[in-house]
Amino acid sequence: MMSRSVKALLVVSSYHHRNTEKIAGVLANVLGAEVQGPRDTDPEALREYDLVGFGSGIDSDRHYKALLNLADELPGTNQKLAFIFSTCGIPAFLAGEGSATKYSTKSHSALREKLTARGYTIVGEFSCPGFNTNSFLTWFGGLNKGRPNAEDLGRAAEFARALKAQIECIRETNRT
Repeated sequence: MMSRSVKALLVVSSYHHRNTEKIAGVLANVLGAEVQGPRDTDPEALREYDLVGFGSGIDSDRHYKALLNLADELPGTNQKLAFIFSTCGIPAFLAGEGSATKYSTKSHSALREKLTARGYTIVGEFSCPGFNTNSFLTWFGGLNKGRPNAEDLGRAAEFARALKAQIECIRETNRT
């Protein structure tokens, strides 16, 4: 049991099919976090939170521009805890293999670099497939229909529970 609750915020940019918003809802529920968009986020106010999650869909191998722009505006911090999450339109059949992990590591790199340059400590990353009807895919009914699905949402909840446990370990270490 945690000695005090984690004050958490999720900064989420989600549109099209609201894939990332669905994941953010699960994460927020487990973490007891507030959720807001990057344009509604005061960079200075992030200092008030123990943990900040940054998430969006992936466009051209990176998070949405609004989220990356916010990361550019963040003040420097000293080891503030953060995590990164996303949904992406890669084919779901790759999601169960190493390809998805490799792709999310690559697609998270721009945001990860911006956050670590500002002094954030990245304590976890999560990604899953999302329904995609961009470009020509609309002619075929889209890719990853029904994603994120119950399994994806369950993995997101488990990820959030693991984050809570990790933060408690960090707190215990800092107390000693």
